[in-house]
Amino acid sequence: MPIGHIRDLEGKPIINPEVKGAVMKVPVSKEEGWTDHVMRVFEIEGHGYTPRHTHPWPHINYVLEGSGTLFLHDKENPIEAGSYAYVPSGELHQFKNLTDKPLKFICIVPNEGHY
Repeated sequence: MPIGHIRDLEGKPIINPEVKGAVMKVPVSKEEGWTDHVMRVFEIEGHGYTPRHTHPWPHINYVLEGSGTLFLHDKENPIEAGSYAYVPSGELHQFKNLTDKPLKFICIVPNEGHY
């Protein structure tokens, strides 16, 4: 369904020893008719993080709620609700939640980047 609410989507926990407290929801993908990209919403619990990693595709991010850091360009960059970032392909990056409140952000990737 191309119209809905994020609260109604099932979250998929990211299972990885380098991840703490991250869940992914997928509001828009090829199933909804977007053939080239996928819109995901990540929710990172208090003091959680994604892995520090690289991949061969770029992605764009927009922070919906909370605050933390995005490791990118060899430094920790502060992020908060309203922040956006373009992560080029091949760049080492990681999201961290430094607070007790959830950090939620949109991540749009090409289909090849959706796992």
